[in-house]
Amino acid sequence: MQNFEESIYNLIVETSTNLPGDVRRAVAKGRALEDRATRSGLALTTIAQNIGMAELQVSPICQDTGMPTFIIHTPVGVNQIEMKKDIHSAIIRATKNGKLRPNSVDSLTGENSGDNLGAGTPVIHFEQWEEENVDVRLILKGGGCENKNIQYSLPAELEGLGKAGRDLEGIRKCILHAVYQAQGQGCSAGFIGVGIGGDRTTGYELAKKQLFRKVEDVNPVEDLRKLEDYIMENANKLGIGTMGFGGEVTLLGCKIGVMNRLPASFFVSVAYNCWAFRRQGILVEPATGNIKEWLYESGTGISVDEAAPAVSVPAAEPADAAVGSREVRLTTPVSEEEIRSLRVGDVVILSGEMHTGRDALHKYLMDHDAPVDLNGAVIYHCGPVMLKDDEGWHVKAAGPTTSIREEPYQGEIIKKFGIRAVIGKGGMGPKTLQALQEHGGVYLNAIGGAAQYYAECIKKVNAVDFMEFGIPEAMWHLQVDGFAAIVTMDAHGNSLHADVEKDSAAKLAQFREPVFK
Repeated sequence: MQNFEESIYNLIVETSTNLPGDVRRAVAKGRALEDRATRSGLALTTIAQNIGMAELQVSPICQDTGMPTFIIHTPVGVNQIEMKKDIHSAIIRATKNGKLRPNSVDSLTGENSGDNLGAGTPVIHFEQWEEENVDVRLILKGGGCENKNIQYSLPAELEGLGKAGRDLEGIRKCILHAVYQAQGQGCSAGFIGVGIGGDRTTGYELAKKQLFRKVEDVNPVEDLRKLEDYIMENANKLGIGTMGFGGEVTLLGCKIGVMNRLPASFFVSVAYNCWAFRRQGILVEPATGNIKEWLYESGTGISVDEAAPAVSVPAAEPADAAVGSREVRLTTPVSEEEIRSLRVGDVVILSGEMHTGRDALHKYLMDHDAPVDLNGAVIYHCGPVMLKDDEGWHVKAAGPTTSIREEPYQGEIIKKFGIRAVIGKGGMGPKTLQALQEHGGVYLNAIGGAAQYYAECIKKVNAVDFMEFGIPEAMWHLQVDGFAAIVTMDAHGNSLHADVEKDSAAKLAQFREPVFK
């Protein structure tokens, strides 16, 4: 299999940069249901543009290229040890070329390996079969949506839904609750895989394997087919919407599998995947390692919006603001007066310097000074994909990360350094909201997964600090122009995220009564 490494490299690049055809059609279907003049409509427009940019530029759709997870079926006699070596070589190459972000971190030391290799990474599952070819499937599932996976042990009492028993009704309630608890933090509108039964480990494995099914397939088990259809119809009645902005489209796909269990255990496991549903597969000729067939339809030529073809490069800021909102242009450093003039719903177009910061930086800043003056500054929750050449560092992908992880730190850091704006996705909690109100700050929600859209706005890398944290966690100082995001938490105590969660909780309660006889 002398060409197997090259085939795997091509699989990684295609998976990271080109959304499959079935996923694009699901996004297009969602766009057709959403009013494009709303915040969710604006988010879907940005998503559509980002999909086209990633394909055209052969760059990551989302900067969080996730945990590469392979499921491989091989004929008897194929050398799996050599295949694993080739996969590792392809992973290193893809990371070096900016198709994957270095995401493998030592859990004890926090050190990033820099090449996506380490204990347990990448994930490779080998299975033998009696077919003559090698079947290789890959999913790149980012950390934001991975954190919204959830597992239920039935019977259970579920918020808003009451008792969930060990039956189809209990399973139904678990799945609806899983969508509700994700809100916008998993980059909705999303896709879910559900595993019924097994133990705690195999239940999650079964759930994740459902994500390898094609969006448009039909479940061969009648009860599960009916449940999938029910979830697709009713999850979108929760009103969570794209990015958690509220709206008609919360879920784009639901696939459910079942396996046997122990008498004492009844697990329902849900694997949540963001709209940037990156999975692809290849059929490989075992003698040469060449690709014989791609297993999922290519997205090339399939537009998610006829009015804006997927392969066109857009302007770097939205053409239309949401209904009832203003478009406000700000240049950093930003004054408290400018910030207090903003309201939830305003579209802010930023220019000037902003600074990235994620978990490692926030922890550090709690007890240390910042390397730069942050008074009036903007912090961007972002772990970019970066490449360096003779001219310096270049941003290859730069969408927002899930902000709620910084909730234990953010309020104190706003107060300590005089930060005026925090950019991320999914919103933050009451401690941050209070700090925004007391000290004059806003939270700006960027569109999760839109890594190419936002990279287009970054004109220069001014400097970098804390490279010892690894590329995703370093503090990058970025010069931006026309960087657009929506105010979802303002300096007056208003939070769109809290409002949407409260509204969706009320809507969740309507699904308490039995549906399946």
